[in-house]
Amino acid sequence: MKTKAAVLWGLGQKWEVEEVDLDPPGPGEVLVKLTASGLCHSDEHLVTGDLPFPLPVVGGHEGAGTIVELGAGVEDLEVDDSVVLTFLPSCGRCSYCARGMTNLCDLGGAVMMGPQLDGGYRFHARGEDIGQMCLLGTFSEYTVVPVASVVKVDQGTSLDKAALIGCGVTTGYGSAVRSAEVRAGDTVVVLGAGGIGMNAIQGARIAGARYIVAVDPVEYKRRRAVEFGATHVAESADSAWEIVSGLTRGQLADACIVTTGVAEGAETGPALALVGKRGRVVITAIGHPEETTITASLLEMTLYEKTIKGALYGSSNAQHDIPRLLELYNNGQLKLDELITREYRLEEINQGYDDMRAGLNIRGLIRY
Repeated sequence: MKTKAAVLWGLGQKWEVEEVDLDPPGPGEVLVKLTASGLCHSDEHLVTGDLPFPLPVVGGHEGAGTIVELGAGVEDLEVDDSVVLTFLPSCGRCSYCARGMTNLCDLGGAVMMGPQLDGGYRFHARGEDIGQMCLLGTFSEYTVVPVASVVKVDQGTSLDKAALIGCGVTTGYGSAVRSAEVRAGDTVVVLGAGGIGMNAIQGARIAGARYIVAVDPVEYKRRRAVEFGATHVAESADSAWEIVSGLTRGQLADACIVTTGVAEGAETGPALALVGKRGRVVITAIGHPEETTITASLLEMTLYEKTIKGALYGSSNAQHDIPRLLELYNNGQLKLDELITREYRLEEINQGYDDMRAGLNIRGLIRY
């Protein structure tokens, strides 16, 4: 079939919206009609090369829609089912899935390769095969994805809002609740109040944190952070330290979650300084692939038993956590509507990323 999609043909180039060919679903795959796709910063990393991905590629990895066709052998799903697409597939059988760590499923090794799990391509244009961001390619009206990347949700779910749970909401929320293990009464610092950071703030609030300090140089984001649960805001890590030290009588934070646009090695030291004894620093932001050094006080880590850990997808289990997050939204605890700063047509995708770079959006949304 023909579908309209946003394709990245080269590093540093604009997204090009054009008509492409899309193959039907193969065994173990489904054809999905997208309702909406979030404009996540990770797709910007494709443009800059911070995520080394073979090009060309149909971007987008945060979306939701409706199944319109089933491939051979697909069970437990039907045409017209409402689904959220998860950017990390899970097979349910490997060692990691068996231990409940589905975000680390062995199938995840394929998400940065370009083709589908069977090694073939589903999108084609200009005589070339085109890869799919994280096996999904949600910057397209229609896409073919593996069943391992699909989470069925209740009929009647607001799929335009649910699209955000495919990546940003689950990653941010999980970074606080699962990776950082925020508990009632904790003090939490979130470095970066964008699409991931706002959801880390929400996660800390829902987990019962006593103080939540949102740190961002953009005044608009600091102001919006209060709506999502921040009790205090700061422009920098240094000013946040003064706030946290005062609030905790010098004990400092229990957790610091790094959700900046790009993780920088030099930011690790200030993040570590914000947490006290047994404090946890969680790195959720994507770093430069060539950067291999960080700044940190090893003496502090030993004497105060501080830890630094990475967080992929917020250490979440998509099949369990996505429906649970939708339940939190339905009962008013999780904010989704407020995350969407502006909606765009697919043809406006480059404007959406210009707005993101300018700090104007918490989350831009493509609505089909």
